[in-house]
Amino acid sequence: MLKTYRFFTAFIFLFAALVANASAIDRDAINNQFSDWLNKDFYKEALKSGISAGTFSEALSTVTPNLALPDLVIPGEKPEAQRRQHQAEFSAPANYFSAKTLARLIGDGKAQFSKNRGRLKKIEKQYGVPASITLAIWGRESNFGNVKIPYNAFEVLATKAFMSTRKDMFRTELIAALTIVQNHYMDAASMKSSWAGALGQPQFMPTSYLKYAVDFDGDGHRNIWTSTPDTLASIANYLKLNGYKANAGWGYEVQVPETVGCFLEGSDQGKMLSEWQKLGVLPQSSDALPEIDKSRPLYLLMPAGRLGPAFLVTDNFYVLKSYNMSDLYGLFIATVADGIEGKRGFIESWQKVDELYQSEVLNLQNKLQSQGYDIGKADGLAGFKTRRSIGLWQQKHGQKPTCFPSRSLIADIR
Repeated sequence: MLKTYRFFTAFIFLFAALVANASAIDRDAINNQFSDWLNKDFYKEALKSGISAGTFSEALSTVTPNLALPDLVIPGEKPEAQRRQHQAEFSAPANYFSAKTLARLIGDGKAQFSKNRGRLKKIEKQYGVPASITLAIWGRESNFGNVKIPYNAFEVLATKAFMSTRKDMFRTELIAALTIVQNHYMDAASMKSSWAGALGQPQFMPTSYLKYAVDFDGDGHRNIWTSTPDTLASIANYLKLNGYKANAGWGYEVQVPETVGCFLEGSDQGKMLSEWQKLGVLPQSSDALPEIDKSRPLYLLMPAGRLGPAFLVTDNFYVLKSYNMSDLYGLFIATVADGIEGKRGFIESWQKVDELYQSEVLNLQNKLQSQGYDIGKADGLAGFKTRRSIGLWQQKHGQKPTCFPSRSLIADIR
């Protein structure tokens, strides 16, 4: 047994050495291709966009591709077909709403409210966004500024502009990042990002930084990396400019009777509060309801279909969702904000669901689309159009609608 183990271990080390050597050879070739693209093709594109040679050199002269980043397509290879999401916002809802994580962020959010009360009140007055919402986003994105943001933004953006699955998007973001440096908003060395190229504590992509970042502390820099005032005001400014309405609320948890189809979910199927009440969609709790804008339609939100809590939400919810384009994200922010204000959390529990590969969801979407269902964009993400199409298919074929994908459902739909 010991000899077998030693042989196996030696084989592993030999195999690892061979792989490492092959990777080194590949890396040299990729580095050369990257350098040629960056200093010829992209350099010309940057100059046409108004970026100076000096700014280009300051930001990119020492950058090499980071092949450890996710979602890359190595030159000469095809994208990985079957992969799980790197972002938690597209995982199983029960995993995303960890009670421990929610409790920690709510507790820390309350402490940050006490610490920054004065500046938060000024920001709330200027932008019309509740302090609790601003704090919830700050907490989710960077743990109130305590998460280390490890990457050189230009290394990430240039790598992805050269070899990611969304090269055109990242080339636009790389130009925007160069514009930040050229306009002296921040110097290149200070621009740290996530693995996806999102900047600073609010995690703005560079194009969003140019639109929404503000200098709230008046020091001449839009410093979302180390300035708490700039960070908080920039988050609130984002929400305001994307349509967040003061004193309109985001929504609340409701009971959805079996007579109301889960396929009534969606931002394109709004009804007035009185209409929802007639259908029997009523508050889950008898506690005092939050203030909401009753002059506007409300929308049914069921992020896990029948396998989790349901909500009636206002337009403000979709502004929160736009920060990360995920129903779970928008609901997480709303839930943490409610907790900071002392309100209770979910009443109905999140049930366990199949954790699917993106390719499996994409397969399901393609099947539904081929049968005439409007699933929105076939992207492997179970958005509300995909969820309600599932429910409509289930109803048509004599199944109890769940409005949520599963492996058994993928096998059933032919």
